[in-house]
Amino acid sequence: MAIMLPSARREHGAEQPYIPLGIFKIRLPFVHYGVEVPELIQAIFMFVTGLAATQFLQDMFGIPFEIALTIVLFHEITYCIHQIFGDPIVAGWITAAIPLTVAFLSKYAMGVERIEALIALQVTVGLLFLLLGTTGLAKKILDVMPGSIKAGVVLGAGIAAVTGKYGFLSAAAGGIGFAKFPISLTVGIMIAFFLLYAKGFKEMKAKGGSIIAVFAKYGMVPGIIGAMLVAFAVGEAPLPKIDQWGFFIPRFGEVFATYSGFGIGFPTLSMFIAALPMAIVAYIIAFGDIIIGQTVIERANEQREDEYIDMNPNRTNILCGVRNMIEGVFAPTVTLAGPLWAAMTVSIAERYKQGRQAMDSIFGGSGTFNIMKFICVMYLPLVAIFKPILPIAIALTIMVQGFACFYIAMEMTKTNEERGVAGVIGAILAVAGATYGLAAGIILWFVVERLGTQKINVAQKAADAEPNANV
Repeated sequence: MAIMLPSARREHGAEQPYIPLGIFKIRLPFVHYGVEVPELIQAIFMFVTGLAATQFLQDMFGIPFEIALTIVLFHEITYCIHQIFGDPIVAGWITAAIPLTVAFLSKYAMGVERIEALIALQVTVGLLFLLLGTTGLAKKILDVMPGSIKAGVVLGAGIAAVTGKYGFLSAAAGGIGFAKFPISLTVGIMIAFFLLYAKGFKEMKAKGGSIIAVFAKYGMVPGIIGAMLVAFAVGEAPLPKIDQWGFFIPRFGEVFATYSGFGIGFPTLSMFIAALPMAIVAYIIAFGDIIIGQTVIERANEQREDEYIDMNPNRTNILCGVRNMIEGVFAPTVTLAGPLWAAMTVSIAERYKQGRQAMDSIFGGSGTFNIMKFICVMYLPLVAIFKPILPIAIALTIMVQGFACFYIAMEMTKTNEERGVAGVIGAILAVAGATYGLAAGIILWFVVERLGTQKINVAQKAADAEPNANV
């Protein structure tokens, strides 16, 4: 039963109450949707995934944990923009782009230069969301883009994930994934891959069972917890030490002075130009997430006649654009601001399908989860428990995403020529970066898939037009 004020109640088949504002629909917790207790509980476990972004920031910029935590908290708060302005999905990182983003940033010197490069990248991503999304050009461009190039981008993200810093890169080359946590990461990968991808677990879910349903609901969290326990047991991570109680006091002033565009200065035009190919790659990945999120919500809504859900991809684009612009200027983040946390959107949608008695409104589920998640990030005892294993959580997240990238990329290709082009693009993208990857992709697509085909098609049409002499 959702906890809400009378103003949040709706008639059967109607849309959840809101305050109209153009394309946006303002909704506030309690006032326009109820707070759902199951999502409160989920957030207490799932917040560790978002918290793990502190590790990216510390690794890439060498900043103190308190500064990284402030940046992550700011990022977590912006997630709530989606439900406040009428978007029902649970937003997340542009996860598949993270290894490529790390590689892009690594080309710049640690310190101000690297921060400016991230500002340039995230602001450019925000502009792409706003311009391509609001004009409707995004779908048109991606519709005409060859499947081999799109598959190559996704494949490159997967290769970068597995071979990169948080994957299987050697310790001598700076790897902090398998090289540093071989036992715990192996256990975590086994658990997470089984729960998320294994045929055996899918068959177990089909048969039902309360314990299986619980594991299915929490996605990769059991993998993180399993890896954590093993890391503590074998000494790959120190036991947590809770030395502070209460809530974290964010250091927004320090972040503004030492990390924001206003504090350190804004990037040069050349940096924005250099960031454009990587921004395009990130947007291609993110647009696929928008389509997935829309499909998940629409399918869930088909089973609920009691609520009408207005799922508008243009609104999602605008909100992602605004989030990236705000974060890019004030507190840029390596994970970027994506449109979808697929695991949680699916989890909430599945519970929503169970009927109004299970979840009154989709906004209650997603809104409650996002609010509780950033509260958990502020609660110091919870942060202290998971802090020692954040590098493992990051590595596990990256590996799970890499697996998904591989099978998605393969599904996007239909012919051997497309698979070959996608494979070469992916390898170049992962090794040499977005600029060379996209340039090579266009050239390869033209040479392998297009060059000479027009003459063949003309000849084929002419042969088909000739009368059959044997008739």
